[in-house]
Parts: sequence; C-alpha cells; structure tokens
Amino acid sequence: MAYLDENFLLYSPTARRLFHEVAKDQPIIDYHNHLSPREIVTNHRWENISEIWLGSDHYKWRLMRANGISEERISGDATPREKFQAWAETVPFTLRNPMHHWTHLELQRYFGIDLILTPETADEIWERTSAKLAEPDFCVHGLLKKFDVRVIGTTDDPADSLDDHIAIAGSDLKTLVVPTFRPDKALTVDRPDLLLPWLTKLEVTADMAIVHLSDLLGALQQRHDDFHAAGGRLSDHGMERLPALPCTDEEAAMIFNKARAGKAATPEEKEKFSFYLMVFFGQLDAAKGWTKQLHLGVFRNCNSRLFERLGPDAGSDSIGDKEQGAALVNYLDTLARAGSLPKIVLYNLNPRDNYLFASLTGSFQDGTVSGKIQFGSGWWFLDQKNGMELQLDALSSTGLLSRFVGMLTDSRSFLSFPRHEYFRRIFCNLIGSETDRGELPDDFEALSGLVSAVCFGNAKRYFGFDL
Repeated sequence: MAYLDENFLLYSPTARRLFHEVAKDQPIIDYHNHLSPREIVTNHRWENISEIWLGSDHYKWRLMRANGISEERISGDATPREKFQAWAETVPFTLRNPMHHWTHLELQRYFGIDLILTPETADEIWERTSAKLAEPDFCVHGLLKKFDVRVIGTTDDPADSLDDHIAIAGSDLKTLVVPTFRPDKALTVDRPDLLLPWLTKLEVTADMAIVHLSDLLGALQQRHDDFHAAGGRLSDHGMERLPALPCTDEEAAMIFNKARAGKAATPEEKEKFSFYLMVFFGQLDAAKGWTKQLHLGVFRNCNSRLFERLGPDAGSDSIGDKEQGAALVNYLDTLARAGSLPKIVLYNLNPRDNYLFASLTGSFQDGTVSGKIQFGSGWWFLDQKNGMELQLDALSSTGLLSRFVGMLTDSRSFLSFPRHEYFRRIFCNLIGSETDRGELPDDFEALSGLVSAVCFGNAKRYFGFDL
C-alpha cells in the first residue's frame, strides 16, 4: 500500500465507499480557528513556503527543538530557506507523529507534490512550492475556494476592531467570515500590567470610559452586540480550569476597583471575579442564542525562559492536570438554574477527562436544541488519529454521535484545511470498519446521513450559519 494513497486510513470496503462517495466532497465549516482577518481582507499571498508553513507553527517548532535545531533556525534570524531546511532535517524523525501525515498531505493537496520531505529532496520541494506560490490563485481567497470553505470563525478579542470583518462582509468573497468573542483578558485582575492597557484599548473600541465595574460590563455587552451585528455567533474561553468561587456584585466591584488602581488581585479574588464574569458571559451568549466554547486543561508557558524570549504561543504549552469536574459542574449548573445556559462546546486537553466531559454533556441537555451541549473534537495535542478516535468513542458511548458538530482546525495557517480530510478519513474508517464487522447496520443510506451530518450538516444547523 502506497503512503498517503487514495485509501489512506481507510481499512474496509465500506470505509472507503463512505469517504469517497460521501465525505470527501463535503464543504468545510471551520468554525474555530486563529486565522488572520487582515490576511483575509487583503487576500494575502506568501513569498515562500517557510512564511506560510513555519512562521507561527509551534507544532513544528516543538519538534524542531526536540531534534536539536538551534532557535536561530526556528524563530530566529535565519533565512526562510535555512528554516525550511531545518524542517526538512526534522521531518524524517517525525515518523508516527501526526506532523508527518500533515506535512505530506499539505504538500500533496496544495502543491501537487508526492515527494517525501528530506534534506535531499528539500531543494526540489522548495523550487516547486515557490513556483506554485507564484500562481495567481495561490492566495487566501483562492485557497478558500479550492477547499470549498463555507465558513471561517476567527478568534477575536472584544477590544479588537471589527473593521476587517466589516470589510470582508462587504466584499465579493463567497466564504462567510465571522468573529468569535474571546474575552480572556477581562479576567486578568491579578495582572494589572496586562489588564490596564487592555482596558485602555477597550475604551477606544467601545467609545466609552471604563472606571467602574458597571462600565466594564456595559462595554463588554456593547462589544458582544457589535460582534453579533458582524455575524458572530460563538464565544470562546481558554482556561486551565473553570473558576468556582461565588462572587457578589459588591465583591466583584471591589476586586475590579482594586485592579483598576493597579493593585493585583489575590488568587482567591481572581477566581471570584473570573466566576462572576464567566456567568455574565454565559448570560450574554444565552440571550442571543450563541454557542460558548470552553477550552480547558492547558498548562501555558511552562518554559519561562522561552516565554520571556518569544512570548506566548511559541511551543512551551503542555497538557495540564488540573481537576476539571467539580468546577465545570458548578458552572453549568449555575447557568442552568438561572435559565441562562447557552449552547456549549466542551474541549478537554487531557485525555483522562474524555468520559468526564462526554458524560457531563448528557446531564445538561434540556430538549430545546438537539445536541445543545457538545463534547468537542480532539483539541491541540489530541487532534491526531488516536486522540480523535478516543474522543469519538467517548462521545458515542455516552451521547449521540449523530448530533456531533464535527471537526475544526484551531489553526493559524491557511495550509491546515486538509485536517478536515484527515478527520473525515478517520471517522469514515471508524464507521465503515464497524459496519463491515457487523457492529453497525449495513444500511448505506443511514450511514451516509450520519457522515454528511457530522462533516457539514450538523455544524450548519447548530451554529445557525446562513449559507
């Protein structure tokens, strides 16, 4: 069997039929990613493969460091060609890491290159990718069209301008590009050095002074309204774990006033204030019929020396081991008791929590929306074959796989759309192989409905995208 051939990851006749006849040509709804609205509105082009492939890909950076590559050739001052060569030197050592699959899927799908990247093939691949990058259609809009991407959900701070989103909406781009409301910086009362500059920026964006807690809440609600007007239908939060300590209006105001004056909140005050705002955000989402995404369980910036040198998102984050259950139950129950539980997608980073998260979704379904509380797809360190299969197994065993909203890239790169194909192959193999073993009914029409729903239809319905 050839590497990455047309039946890659498809190990049964029904798996192959489901992928090639049903899943392969489904459109893409990439409802959560970190793509740049500026690059979309300007229809960005790339000068070389290193810019689009290595510029901010901390997945690759981690492996290059593990392979003994110097930081100069990763994030430093080396030339783009030298950085590409460093990745070519690393790829042969990535066997059984998903980056080996993704690297060569991207070379095939974007550049039509079937070569395996090695130090010996690097020159040819550099030249062939450079030629492809020079073609008129190799630009942001061209790639969105090539992969039939119907929706892009970017990740945006409430203090960010939505001008790029407004410009995109007024353009002739066929892809719907919507902002996602991510207000993590509002919680940084323990870090006035971060909070105060962010408040100044939010004051400008919201066009209002923020002196008191009521001002902050008003500015955040206004920006939530602005995001909705710009097509936003999702929010997102990234946390080690949810806060759990209750907080009164008076306590929250005191904590905010203290931070506004430049004095850091204590850990207990930070948790109280965070819980207060997270309940507020849940109420905003529920009132508008939005979906809240909760990304839980990461240890961020573990390597302080690397963080001080390069800042966040440089490859020093890790799977966390915080206890998630009690705080998550408390948060969901608080919103449910208040009648303010929005649609929610839960993502865990530690695989030990798969069944915890998956089973909790069933405890808070309320019959108003099918699949209202979702166990989200394998995230970050888990968005690979084994992680996806574990997530699908936990979801299937505790809930309704048929209501699952499917895959997303969570990526900063426009070369990541084949990850949807990767997921679809894994998903079709799971369903097809079980069918051929007699574990599922041999009903191709029913199986086709399941596959098309998980690949596209469920996300379209659940998020309410007007396509």
